[in-house]
Amino acid sequence: MTVQFDAGSVDAVVLDIEGTTSATGFVVDVLYPYARERFGALLASRGDEPEVARAVAQVRELAGEPGADAGRVEQILGAWVDADRKATPLKTLQGILWAEGFARGELVSHFYPEVIGVLRGWSADGDGDGGGVRLYVYSSGSVAAQRAWFTYSPEGSLMELVSGFYDTENAGPKQEPDSYRAISAAVGVDPGRTLFLSDRLGELDAARDAGWLTVGVRRAGEPYFAAGVGGHPEAAAFDEISFVSTRSVR
Repeated sequence: MTVQFDAGSVDAVVLDIEGTTSATGFVVDVLYPYARERFGALLASRGDEPEVARAVAQVRELAGEPGADAGRVEQILGAWVDADRKATPLKTLQGILWAEGFARGELVSHFYPEVIGVLRGWSADGDGDGGGVRLYVYSSGSVAAQRAWFTYSPEGSLMELVSGFYDTENAGPKQEPDSYRAISAAVGVDPGRTLFLSDRLGELDAARDAGWLTVGVRRAGEPYFAAGVGGHPEAAAFDEISFVSTRSVR
């Protein structure tokens, strides 16, 4: 199904990652185990690092276990991974480990086949003539993980394409409209000229409630495929979304 927008009506596109730009299976089958195997060593050897210590304090607070030692924190993190809980401290610690794994060449991010080319096209059109868009990322994964994801793609760094990164810490939970309002305020783009792409209905609803435009990206084989995208415009891939100029040619 093709979804078209007037090229002059959208200034920013905000991208979800898991299930939208990239396969959930890669995250679950590759990234989750990679971090889980390394939580213990991270907590034991680097627990005094400010970012790690702050995340551990948040784990204890969320779990209601202020006295949890490193071993118990590791157990809690593992349980949250099993439950696919989008807890901010879990995402922070995963992000630290993933970023380091990407930098060492042990990990390379995944994108669906059409995504990188489409993003380059949308960004390349952003030449100041009113036909382009700025690209942002909003994911439950930490900003550190997002940056690593776009730096270490199969086609090299894509960082020049992205104007900003948002997660549950600097924006808020993804199914709350106020999180999208916070992003609008941060990027300085009118909500009605901001387009959000996601595979999850709750996120799409929250973005729409904040005044954003939305497209549900519904890819066969993804966990939320059967749930559909409600009343939101739907596309099976990024190349089904286009920005068409309505200006007459002179």
